[in-house]
Amino acid sequence: MANSGCKDVAGPDEESFLYFAYGSNLLSERIHLRNPSAAFFCVARLQDFKLDFGNSQGKTSQTWHGGIATIFQSPGDEVWGVVWKMNKSNLNSLDEQEGVKSGTYVVIEVKVSTQEGREITCRSYLMTNYESAPPSPQYKKMEKEKSHCLPESGKSPWQAQDNVR
Repeated sequence: MANSGCKDVAGPDEESFLYFAYGSNLLSERIHLRNPSAAFFCVARLQDFKLDFGNSQGKTSQTWHGGIATIFQSPGDEVWGVVWKMNKSNLNSLDEQEGVKSGTYVVIEVKVSTQEGREITCRSYLMTNYESAPPSPQYKKMEKEKSHCLPESGKSPWQAQDNVR
């Protein structure tokens, strides 16, 4: 695996924040579309949460044409993702990308653990009022294109049938 640790990287300062990404924003190309300041910080694990796919209020996304990624609390489970260090000037664009104003997602603060065991606090997003659905074709394609190495868990986190509550 590529160096995914963050022990030598400075944490957030007054001008930046840390964002825990678990879905399409695992891809460098995707996060940088609207958030040019995003810099890879590390790979991290969110304990007691599980990845799922669904549609907010049961409405299929016109952009994704299927279920989009979310997380939900699930004791004993974990979600691996990427932590991006971003300039606070990108807060609005990230919230807009995640559909905060439309109510699709809400902002949450999570504590994640790095591979070195360091705990860090990050911003993340949780879908509201969603119904589980199979992942969109784009997510299935992304499974092969992830830009950062995540630990092997023996099964793909992108397979909705393995992640439905």
